[in-house]
Amino acid sequence: MTYIPTTPPKAETLAVAEARAHLRLDAADEDELVGGLIRVAREHLERTTGLCLITQRWRLLLDSICEDGVIQICKGPVQSIEKVTVYDAAGNAAAVSLAGLLLDGQRRPARLMLAAPVAPGRGINGIEVEFTAGFGASGADVPDTLKRAMLTHVAQMFTCRGVVSPDEQPALIPPGYDRLIAPYLMRSL
Repeated sequence: MTYIPTTPPKAETLAVAEARAHLRLDAADEDELVGGLIRVAREHLERTTGLCLITQRWRLLLDSICEDGVIQICKGPVQSIEKVTVYDAAGNAAAVSLAGLLLDGQRRPARLMLAAPVAPGRGINGIEVEFTAGFGASGADVPDTLKRAMLTHVAQMFTCRGVVSPDEQPALIPPGYDRLIAPYLMRSL
């Protein structure tokens, strides 16, 4: 199972002004740095939790579909399924009808059930699922707890900016961060 981002988020979860207020910065001198730290904090949180905070598009590559026809999508929350493609042994693509599909996009992992699952002919990456995921188009749609976790992370990285360069972040995770994001982690046995 491979996830490929196809359309990145059009906005960040936090505005630079929000982070500047949290950091108690009056001037805009370091806005570029703060903006970069916000991006790093969002990307780290998304990798850690499997969540997509702001609406974005992804492509999921699968080798096969389970016998029950259910496809699990570990990125979420899934808003919609755009396209499902199955490849035959010769590599020819065939679009799968989305009529009658069932999507449980809020569940973690999300579940997609196709009305008529088709077995791929290609052994590796024979199925592609294109989907849109995220809480919404802006930071206002993201749960406050996740934004608080990001603010503490941005503050920690900002504090260490002289020790660790921005391209090597995140170097440290602040105390309490793990407790803030714990309800959003996917646990497996």
